[in-house]
Amino acid sequence: MRFPLLLTAVAVVFASLVHAATTGPENKDAAPARAGVTFEIDGHKAFVYAAPVPAKGKPWLWYAPTLKGVSLMQRKVYVENLQRAGIGIAGFDLGEVRGAPGSTAEFTRFYDEMVRRGWSAHPILLGQSRGGLMMLAWAVRHPAKVRAFVGIYPVCNLATWGMKNKAVTLADYGLPEAELVARMSEFNPLENLTAILANKVPIFVVHGDADAAVPYAENTGVLKERYEAGGGAITVKLITGEGHQVSPSYFECRELLDFVIAHATQ
Repeated sequence: MRFPLLLTAVAVVFASLVHAATTGPENKDAAPARAGVTFEIDGHKAFVYAAPVPAKGKPWLWYAPTLKGVSLMQRKVYVENLQRAGIGIAGFDLGEVRGAPGSTAEFTRFYDEMVRRGWSAHPILLGQSRGGLMMLAWAVRHPAKVRAFVGIYPVCNLATWGMKNKAVTLADYGLPEAELVARMSEFNPLENLTAILANKVPIFVVHGDADAAVPYAENTGVLKERYEAGGGAITVKLITGEGHQVSPSYFECRELLDFVIAHATQ
């Protein structure tokens, strides 16, 4: 009976030593913790993941869409590198919105609360897929508050992709279809790049040339053409043969990481 008891005791001691070694203050190589904090604004939940050691000024990456959580937190390469660089990650769940003035104003209330809590007044915005429309719409209305814009196959064009699910888009804008179409140039981010150009907001996008869900040509392609024509700084990494998918090309992109870290910690 003594031998099994001895093995159990040794196992317990060993586990305790391992736990101390991996969680103690002297373990500088420990992976960033992914435990975040949440709070609510008017019944909508915010999710915030602080870096273990925030960089100067508490920079943060604002991710959209945030639907019941920040899905970017599943992307290990991004999360670990960003948080080791001292960059927080946050998002605000407004549900399925499409960049209307009203929902953009709700996003601003989240931004204001983040700044009140000590976070940088100049976040980097990252829009993935339809989150691109959410973040780009906020950026063009608040250009002086944006450090940079990043997209992962982002929706940029309200006039095309935004009208595919008309019920959702019309509900966000609170307008009949005919009026929204008539005022499209007022609301479409691609028609309102002047302010972010004037504020020299840098842009990085990674997009696939085989994306059928969010076609490159009518989204990032138009953004690139117009931003460059206005003298703006935009870098696009076009992935040959890939579409709207989860792959290392989009979620382990070294250039995207370098861009975010460089601008967040400048």
